Amino acid sequence: MSWDEWEQLKADAASRGTTRMRLNRTSSAENGGDAAGGLKSDKKAWTKAGEDTKGLQDGLGKALGKLADGQSGPGDTTGCRSAAAQKELYDSWKKYVGDVNGRCGKLGGLLERAGHDLAMTDGDVKAELDKIKAEYHDTVAVGGQAKDR
Repeated sequence: MSWDEWEQLKADAASRGTTRMRLNRTSSAENGGDAAGGLKSDKKAWTKAGEDTKGLQDGLGKALGKLADGQSGPGDTTGCRSAAAQKELYDSWKKYVGDVNGRCGKLGGLLERAGHDLAMTDGDVKAELDKIKAEYHDTVAVGGQAKDR
């Protein structure tokens, strides 16, 4: 293909009025962007989500306290299978509720930081979420499984 043919192909394509692709913003305000078509984020919404998520820790802390109060009686569980099973269940729930409490704190903090700064990239937020997910993986079910029987 000669240079003239290439120039003619480019001119033909330009004259057809091809649409341009815009990857850095939405196409209109109806899609959640502003009137100019840009993306929009609300710092207050991010911060409120973070505060509310961290606020769950109050109720979880109370639940952990009540769980500990309810467990205070049994003492030594050797020789009593039902007491040993109850202790195992308590330990499992104590760990699980403690992990949920920790997860709420870390996730809430991340949401608050993202809201205050709005400087974190999507990749940074995803990386932080992945760290939280790796640290607080769900516990394996305990009840109903045969153990050494």
